[in-house]
Amino acid sequence: MVTAEEDGSVDVTPAKDGGVLKRVVKEGSGDTTPAKGCNVYVHYTGKLTDGSVFDSSRDRGTPFDFQLGKGKVIRGWDIGVATMKIGEVSVLTIREDYGYGKSGSQPKIPGGATLIFEIELLDWEPEDLSGKKDKGILRYPITNGTNFESPKPMAEVEIHLKGEYEGKAFDDRDVSFMLGTGSSLDVPPGVEKALEHFTLNETSRLVLTPKYAFGSVGCKNLNLPPDASPTYTVTLKSFQKIKDRWLMDPEELLSEGRRLKEKGTEYLKKSDVKLALKMYKHMVKNLDSPLTDGDGEDEKERKALLAAGHSNISLCNLKLNRPRDAIHSCNSVLEIDEKNEKAFFRRGQAYLAVGEPENAKKDFEMVVKLEPNNKAASAAILQCTKMQKELKEREKKMYAHMFEKFAQKDREWRFGWLEGEKPMVEMAPDNPELAAEKRKQIEAKKKFLDEAARRLREKREAEASAGGHEGGEEAAEPPEGENNTNAT
Repeated sequence: MVTAEEDGSVDVTPAKDGGVLKRVVKEGSGDTTPAKGCNVYVHYTGKLTDGSVFDSSRDRGTPFDFQLGKGKVIRGWDIGVATMKIGEVSVLTIREDYGYGKSGSQPKIPGGATLIFEIELLDWEPEDLSGKKDKGILRYPITNGTNFESPKPMAEVEIHLKGEYEGKAFDDRDVSFMLGTGSSLDVPPGVEKALEHFTLNETSRLVLTPKYAFGSVGCKNLNLPPDASPTYTVTLKSFQKIKDRWLMDPEELLSEGRRLKEKGTEYLKKSDVKLALKMYKHMVKNLDSPLTDGDGEDEKERKALLAAGHSNISLCNLKLNRPRDAIHSCNSVLEIDEKNEKAFFRRGQAYLAVGEPENAKKDFEMVVKLEPNNKAASAAILQCTKMQKELKEREKKMYAHMFEKFAQKDREWRFGWLEGEKPMVEMAPDNPELAAEKRKQIEAKKKFLDEAARRLREKREAEASAGGHEGGEEAAEPPEGENNTNAT
């Protein structure tokens, strides 16, 4: 039997235990090899030690692709393919504990089998961390991190970053911040999103598209122009470990809620409303479910924090001109605390902003009921009354105009229009023959009305003459409009 040393095979396992032996058949090109998380494209043929083929992508005529180092394939592949260059062809001899183990992969691969793969690395792509797979955040690992944990949103992180654009460095510093708030320190969203996939002490190069950098605005503080695609080299030096919500005990949940509330208030004082809103939303998300102690002190504090969170969200939405969202948040507060003065006041403000003074007035009146000395609410009630009157006047004018318009259209469609009047609706061009017939009908109608009016006049005159001879009474006045050719 030929040994590894005799056929030129090299042990590529980190432990150097002989579990994965690699023999290069054809050298690849370039100096780079794919890193963990990269998508790799290969052709392969798999054999048992007796030479029988159990699988081949070449027979299928379609390359095989997978994400390297994520456990998508057997461990021997993750280790061996990571050492290959594009265009390289190598043979990997993989021991059972790096392959399918003692159980095998029946029926083709028996338990405890040593596997022999001839693999050609066709291509590889860096890992896309954008979440949308639009290649907006590409990661090229430089130094692997330790452990498997990564920072969670809202965790405190300490990083070193170096930004480069068109071959020149524009940023090089250590910075600490809460993950999700980096914009306040000119850390682009692409770096923040990528950090959620970093492990401790990892260093990676990130290539960002403008969407995940500073967009069409650029960054004046860093002298970065609009629509720039920068590259960042980032090292995760430390991070706060935050448990998932379902793993937290009541005190941990409340403590995290207090922390997020304080952070939100800090950003609100700095007029960074969007970051404040992000803090309050995350706080509400964590505290949305009841704690295990029923109506105990912890549960009372949870409800108080939750009401404060929703109330502050409504304030942020008012500042961001999102009144409908503010109304929704105030409703959430009042479900928890039905006598919350701030919620009624802010909902009243939101109703005014959407042009609903009647609803707004009810809320401001409730504020005055709860706090009779609230001058702002009293002034707002007067504002609501004024707006209601203005709305009624506008509605009155609008409906009057509508009724006149409808009446005019009714007259036009019922009777046409007579001499000296113009239609208020645009008519489609008529067929010449039909138009001539319509004109004849209108003229005949006018002639008929004129003749009827003439006969009526003569009759009245005759009656008046006869009556005058008999009783000497004055002739009666004709009804108003009788001589008007518009009369029907």
